[in-house]
Amino acid sequence: MPNPIPSAQWTSASEIARAVANGERSALAITEAALASIKSLNPKLNAFTEVVADRARAKARAVDQARSEGQPLGPLAGVPFAVKNLFDINGLSTLAGSKINRSRAPATQDATLIARLEATDAVLIGALNMGEYAYDFTGENIHDGASRNPHDLIRMTGGSSGGSGGAVAGGLVPLALGSDTNGSIRVPSSFCGIFGLKPTYGRLSRAHTFPFVASFDHLGPLARTTKDLALAYDAMQGHDADDPVCADRPAEITLSVLDRGIEGLRIAVAGGYFRKGASPEAREATERVAKALDVRREIEIPEAERARSAAYVITAAEGAAVHLDRLRTRARDFDPAVRDRLIAGAMVPAALVNQAQKFRRWYRERVLALFEEVDAILAPATPCTAPLIGQESFRLDGVEMPVRPNLGVYTQPISFIGLPVVAVPIPLAPLPIGIQVIAAPWREDVALRIAYALEGAGAAVAPRPSF
Repeated sequence: MPNPIPSAQWTSASEIARAVANGERSALAITEAALASIKSLNPKLNAFTEVVADRARAKARAVDQARSEGQPLGPLAGVPFAVKNLFDINGLSTLAGSKINRSRAPATQDATLIARLEATDAVLIGALNMGEYAYDFTGENIHDGASRNPHDLIRMTGGSSGGSGGAVAGGLVPLALGSDTNGSIRVPSSFCGIFGLKPTYGRLSRAHTFPFVASFDHLGPLARTTKDLALAYDAMQGHDADDPVCADRPAEITLSVLDRGIEGLRIAVAGGYFRKGASPEAREATERVAKALDVRREIEIPEAERARSAAYVITAAEGAAVHLDRLRTRARDFDPAVRDRLIAGAMVPAALVNQAQKFRRWYRERVLALFEEVDAILAPATPCTAPLIGQESFRLDGVEMPVRPNLGVYTQPISFIGLPVVAVPIPLAPLPIGIQVIAAPWREDVALRIAYALEGAGAAVAPRPSF
């Protein structure tokens, strides 16, 4: 029988911050406990690629010193967090999951979102495993090895923020940051059974991170509770001139509205495309959430399948443009699967990309029109629970399909137009699966309120694994 993970690892970020602020625990003790968990469990989970222990201890001591002097502490005081290794960390080379980037000079400053979390007295612990250059849905990295699902170590975490999902679900840290271009926060959240937030496109700064697809890239938090998502999201909001698409709009705090409940919110379940291909587990999870929220309305997102195709075209073309020099000079150092998709992307005709962008504008208008009728839409996050590491195919709607490109079948049509989404974990047995709560642009508060209501009702739970 597997040994359960010690309960001390499951203290939430909000509970840690409260204990540190009250003097019940020291930030240094919390940090040492996180470092010990990483030392013990990371060999099994393969979530971390770098641990910045000295930096973490120094920050924790500074937090404890500030408290001893009576200075006010930030809302994430003493909370350990880690980031996908495409975030710049001062003094480290930004790997972005690749072999090639290991020869890059170390970063000379932190990514904006790291700086903003540390400004609230959170403690950076290290960098996390990811799919090469974020072109991945599985969490399998040929250079650093696959990140492993805490609920079953022979299964995928999902990608490309696989280390982020595994670290949070496995109890190594209560909070992690990831990126989401076509689903890379929501797929790991679904497979690992945790909460994840993909904010509105342009809401959180991407400055000083390694890009993938500029017109789709989002950054956001993964956590084991909705409250922790809101805490982190609120701390990271704000305009940043270093990111040209970061919205110049004031922070809209979500933590204080979580307990407003869902009364008055118009919620619908996505039908049509979002039912096609769903496994029995994905269907059951959707039905559970609809029942918990007493949602009886179904709505169809128009042309979602075409939106996914257009997203593929733009992803391939923009992703290839980022890597042309590396493809010319170091093609053999890529993961062959990533390299071949990038090469194919470099050959996509400009006319096809232009057509995809025109469709994107049309699709955005049609989907935004739906939010005149509803406030949120529920849809599966993934078509299935976590596949086995190395699994190459699965059945979708009775058809044998390759795993890697099809895990984002339900996430791509949403990130294609930058809508905010909270992934909520549904604790099925033996493996969890996630549901997307999709809201209108800039209405992260609505999605988080619904997630919080589901969590309060016991329908959305981040289950504790044992291994």
